[in-house]
Amino acid sequence: MIESVRAAFSLPDLRRRILFTVFILVIYRLVANIPVPGVDLAAWLNFTNASSTNQVVNFLDLLSGGAVRNFSVMAMGVYPYITASIIIQLLTPIIPQLQEMDSEGESGRNRKNRITYYITVPLSLLQAIGQIRLVGFSLGVGGADGLAQIMPNFGFAPDQLLPTFTTLLAMMGGTMFAIWMGELITEDGIGQGISLIIFGGIVAQILPGVAGLFQLDDAATRIFTIVAFLIITVLTIFVIVIVQEGQRRIPVQYGRRVRGRKVYQGQSSYVPLKVNTAGMIPIIFAQSILIFPSVLAGIFITGEGGFVDTIATSLSRFGNADPSVAPVGFAVYWLSFFILVVGFTFFYTDVMVRQQNIPQTLQRQGGFIPGIRPGKRTEDYITKVVRRITFAGAIFLGTVAILPGIMGLVGVILNIPDIEQSTLVVSGSGLIIVVGVVIDTMRQLESQLLMRQYEGFI
Repeated sequence: MIESVRAAFSLPDLRRRILFTVFILVIYRLVANIPVPGVDLAAWLNFTNASSTNQVVNFLDLLSGGAVRNFSVMAMGVYPYITASIIIQLLTPIIPQLQEMDSEGESGRNRKNRITYYITVPLSLLQAIGQIRLVGFSLGVGGADGLAQIMPNFGFAPDQLLPTFTTLLAMMGGTMFAIWMGELITEDGIGQGISLIIFGGIVAQILPGVAGLFQLDDAATRIFTIVAFLIITVLTIFVIVIVQEGQRRIPVQYGRRVRGRKVYQGQSSYVPLKVNTAGMIPIIFAQSILIFPSVLAGIFITGEGGFVDTIATSLSRFGNADPSVAPVGFAVYWLSFFILVVGFTFFYTDVMVRQQNIPQTLQRQGGFIPGIRPGKRTEDYITKVVRRITFAGAIFLGTVAILPGIMGLVGVILNIPDIEQSTLVVSGSGLIIVVGVVIDTMRQLESQLLMRQYEGFI
């Protein structure tokens, strides 16, 4: 591998691509430290330091790659674009015009990407407003009071319109700038640009997270937590690599074909079906749904007591329940999280596989699965296989998602407080992104080296 790295840097074109990618990632991290205009950064940092386990802030921080912690102009990251892409994917089977674009080749994909960019702009505006309101609701009693602490000039009153417009425009601009940098990496660098932008934000949180483990008060807890972090991280990466690379290969036989004056003999091939087609999207979906009750409950907390206030306060703590104090709430939250992740994995995988139109593609190319009739029988067979292997992928994703809950339960059983911090340095969904991006980038580097007759990394 060292020889391969040396060979990669010895080639001027490949060296330029690698250095360009690193340069863009450095620029992204620098811009991610520019605060949004209008925010009281001191008040915001005081809140995040005092509420490091706030569910809403931690979720938004994951999506932005760490930019929410300092309320940066990159606080939304590239997730409005990701959301727009998911919307287009879900609408493709429904809208015939989008299906036609898939069959038009490169020009169709370019038109589809342009539509995605158009959808991203209004989505980024709506997400900026929603994200600021979510942060306000998470600050305590009432959304408006909480928001007034960190953004006193944000609102839609006549005297607040200009500061509000400036804040929203800065956040929209940060998102579009991040997307533009991702496209630059895709075109002139190495790897998939948008994925590398998310990767850079997640990796940037690792060192501060590890440093936080060394600052735990109790010495025994500190040692156990650090050891647990190392063991869990290594094992999780190992399992992620196995599952992400795992696939079921369905054999395909092609009949003899005549093209002009040439006769092509039948060939054997296979259709690869991935164990985890959905990636980390189901975890994001499930977490979005689970934080909704606590966010909604924050609106109704008044601090005056009473039945409604008690119920709202209990719901606002949903997800932060201590297993030793509230075991029922703890079990309900993590069990719901697991079930939602498994359910969304099946749903999203089914949508993705249907979009590929594998039975129709095989029939059009003269291919068939041995022992299975083309058409409806082939479609039913592929659906059956996909759902069977997706079960393993869904259990894997669900287990990765609830690792903090598992470690919290272990901490109560072994009487080791804060041991769940070992799983919060890098979340399970963050590790899935990091491992996937590293594997994809290494493959691109390997293909570049093989084109020049060098040995690859793998």
